[in-house]
Amino acid sequence: MADILMTHSYHLYFDRKQVRKMQPYPPLGTLYAAALLRSAGLSVALFDTMLNDPEHGFQSALAEHRPRIVVVYEDNFNFLTKMCLTRMREVAYHILEASQGAGATVVVNGSDASDHALDYLRRGFRCVLLGEAEWTLLEVVQSLLKDSERDLTQISGLAYLHDGTGELVRTAQRPLTRNLDTLPLPARDLLDSEQYRAKWRAAHGFFSLNIVSSRGCPYRCNWCAKPIYGDTFSVRSARSVAEEMRQLKCELGAEHLWFADDIFGLRAKWVRELALEVENLDAAVPFKMQSRVDLMNVDNVRALRRAGCAEVWLGAESGSQKILDGMDKGTRVDQIASARENLRQEGIRACYFLQFGYPGETWHDIQKTIKLVRDTRPDDIGVSVSYPLPGTKFFQRVQAQLGEKTNWSDSEDLAMMFQGAYTNDFYRALHDALHAQVDSWNSYTTHAVKKEQPANPQPDELWKRVMQLEKTCRNPRPTVLDQFASEKLVQLQAPSPGTSFDELLNVLGS
Repeated sequence: MADILMTHSYHLYFDRKQVRKMQPYPPLGTLYAAALLRSAGLSVALFDTMLNDPEHGFQSALAEHRPRIVVVYEDNFNFLTKMCLTRMREVAYHILEASQGAGATVVVNGSDASDHALDYLRRGFRCVLLGEAEWTLLEVVQSLLKDSERDLTQISGLAYLHDGTGELVRTAQRPLTRNLDTLPLPARDLLDSEQYRAKWRAAHGFFSLNIVSSRGCPYRCNWCAKPIYGDTFSVRSARSVAEEMRQLKCELGAEHLWFADDIFGLRAKWVRELALEVENLDAAVPFKMQSRVDLMNVDNVRALRRAGCAEVWLGAESGSQKILDGMDKGTRVDQIASARENLRQEGIRACYFLQFGYPGETWHDIQKTIKLVRDTRPDDIGVSVSYPLPGTKFFQRVQAQLGEKTNWSDSEDLAMMFQGAYTNDFYRALHDALHAQVDSWNSYTTHAVKKEQPANPQPDELWKRVMQLEKTCRNPRPTVLDQFASEKLVQLQAPSPGTSFDELLNVLGS
């Protein structure tokens, strides 16, 4: 029996793309919150939804632990939670109903709950823990268990329904945790680590675990949602990170790590300190992380290599400077090529996040992105379409166009939520062609995960389909931002459907 049952709503097998990739990582944010509760002497159990059936499995967990409180605490270090996938919301509501049926009080935290607090509360959650919520959760649980004389109205960082009027009430905003070293390490002992090890070894031949060194990102790309940490940035001490790396390597047998930070390597001095601490503790484990192209200078990259970095995912987004400026990205196209070359020189895989469909993007801009990929040949890519998330400037610009479908069902949805230059079929074909093209160029190192198989292994055939759809999938009234209002949004000089990949790009010089 446990006073508190922690869980989350992301189930890998409800996400087609992630099933094919088979890169499951433990719910780190959930484990941080569980660790803090336990440090205060509370009895905590975990139902890990990632690999376990959220219907029958959770029901069994309720029967086993008979909790007084169930906490749906999302892993806010998992980018999929920021996407507010509808399947996750459905699982959260199922957990709520099952828990209420067992007589438990249910509270929730996460990006979707923070953005749609009223919907969650009307559904029956006792309260929504807003933003960064470990300390809020501790106070809420102590209040509900009557280990504290404070009631919910006195706790910062909450949303709840007024008992009398039923109106939404938000308490004072809670300050973010600045000294991250004050938090206990994630309660990984609550996990069935062998589940994860078996999945990784079967799919990729090695075992990878996740870790975070920082919280937040100070940059202000106008499409990026930040309901948890806002524009702040806090980082752990390099020593504590290196020590955790050592523990994951020596005690849990991790052969690879994923740094799930929003941005890694922001401070050059800290990266050098990390490299030194890793060397001193013999804690080096090959790891991947995500960062910005303008941070990948020669000195930073060399320090990353010393610390064990094997792969960097770069927010390249577009090969068009116009689009980067429209996104408020704050980077230049030429920095993408420089970052890729600096990483290549140190033997670090360089991978690009690419985003198509941003308002104002033309066929000419798309060709520039394709040319960037051809010229720099990244080791891997992730292709998406612009996805309006609540709380962003981008969302505000296209909100009037959003229909009933305002969230993707899973990470492979790739549905345009507003009127882009093209319809969904074109962007999905572009996604498939680019992935197939990059796959055809690259071979993979020991700690590079196996790629999902493209629908058609022949890139030329996929590019022909892109060219066919470029003509037939044009939207007659695409969204136009003010700064792009004078442009033709679709270039009408697109080549014939038989054009090869390289010939497709030659129009850029015409």
